[in-house]
Amino acid sequence: MVEPGRSRNRKDVGNIRQMLYNPMEESAEESLFDPQNEGSNMRLSTKSEYAFLALIVLAENYASGYTKIAEIISKKDIPRKYLEQIMLVLKGGGFVRSKMGPEGGYKLSKAPSQISLAEIIRLLDGALAPVLSVSEYFYESSPIEQSQELMNIFTDIRNYISEKMENTTLQDLITG
Repeated sequence: MVEPGRSRNRKDVGNIRQMLYNPMEESAEESLFDPQNEGSNMRLSTKSEYAFLALIVLAENYASGYTKIAEIISKKDIPRKYLEQIMLVLKGGGFVRSKMGPEGGYKLSKAPSQISLAEIIRLLDGALAPVLSVSEYFYESSPIEQSQELMNIFTDIRNYISEKMENTTLQDLITG
């Protein structure tokens, strides 16, 4: 749900989410992205949502060169200061480059087909795993480790999410 006085392009965010997950039971999908589910590692942050929207614009303009931040803002209705912070993180992660001046802006550092969703989420949000004790990159001990059955279930969930995100690129998002 969008906060009062705050506009977001929910259709685009919904499309990203739809690409990330095969059709599942509605309640399972809703729980993955429930704003009340603050403690879950599986929740896609607003920062990641906005980053993906900005990256879609850059992917669409990849062959055209640099894209001005104002164009990204106008197409995806992202708050300027928030977008500037996101772009700095993406630049630091090696996913975008910038150029100053009248012909400047931002562009992808690699082809859209070479940037997976998993890379972006790991940069901005950390682990893809539902609990850190099954994370391959961000492992931390957790109480779940007391039950091998739960570890198996959460490992399966991690594997599904990881496979889907590793195999979905920005190119996939713009070509449908």
